[in-house]
Amino acid sequence: MNVAIERVSLPLAETFTISRGSQDEAENVVVRLSDGEHEGVGAAAPSRHYGETADTVEAVLSGLRPDLEAIDDPFRVAAIERDLREAIRGNPAARTAVSIALHDLVGKQTDLPLWRYWGLDPAAAPETSYTVGIADPETMGEKAARAADSGYGILKVKVGTDDDRARIAAVADAAPEATIRVDANEAWTPKEAVENAGWLADYDVEFVEQPVPAEDPEGLRYVYEHSPLPIAVDESCVDLADVPQVADRADVVVLKLMKCGGLVEAKRMIHTARAHGLEVMLGCMIESDAAISAGGQLAPLCDYVDLDGSLLLADDADPYDGPVRAGGTIDLDDQPGIGLR
Repeated sequence: MNVAIERVSLPLAETFTISRGSQDEAENVVVRLSDGEHEGVGAAAPSRHYGETADTVEAVLSGLRPDLEAIDDPFRVAAIERDLREAIRGNPAARTAVSIALHDLVGKQTDLPLWRYWGLDPAAAPETSYTVGIADPETMGEKAARAADSGYGILKVKVGTDDDRARIAAVADAAPEATIRVDANEAWTPKEAVENAGWLADYDVEFVEQPVPAEDPEGLRYVYEHSPLPIAVDESCVDLADVPQVADRADVVVLKLMKCGGLVEAKRMIHTARAHGLEVMLGCMIESDAAISAGGQLAPLCDYVDLDGSLLLADDADPYDGPVRAGGTIDLDDQPGIGLR
């Protein structure tokens, strides 16, 4: 197997802010695996919150190069993901880049898109939400209005400020027809979360994502038991083992490829969530379409989708183009593998 590893800096269209901080660009690491005739492409979008950077991803993948070059059967993706997990138990984004590239290669070798290879229904893919990052209320209202005018019917609004109510009001006024989801990124105390959920319900918010820190599972349970709105968990649900742990204190689990370590593991998480009566939202980091597109192939298995990571990038920042379209549509066509163009 021929292996190429490339680090890329992707400028954002505008500064993106959540309760933990701001960023103006995202660093991804692209992996290309070639059998000499077909090439599979994948990407890692590391997050410092989960202990990864572009430096660590490059180092891990460089160390794995001999093992990747020795792969002679990309269809053994489940076994390869298992071997990677045992070899580098952390570093899920690095492992995900390899998993995506292998799946893309398998799709190209069979001339099948992954959704068809897996037997999924492309019409079942939900529309993606579009994220409105934290800013002053007027700016957030302007962002919401632009998104609604561009065809986005679902807005994911970041909160965790000293005046969240004014910001939600500005978004709701600017995009009155949009469905609103709220993401606090662990910013509230349990008491604040329940209080905030009360007035958020007045805006017909669909659900509240990660209201309290992941390190406070009993606080999460308190919010779940007292909130008038459904509760989704992101930071509290990183990998497969976390799913049963949150089943009695959440309504929705937020799955991200960059957290769980690969597409095989992601499907296991989805089925495990279903077995525990949980809904599933497929999320992302700020990612190239070389990663986002793989999530798009999984979208038909999910209830909600938040795959706007590449849509937040500056024009022409990403050399790839995939099935997640501006306006929120996930266009799963017959392009093989993960659907890159």
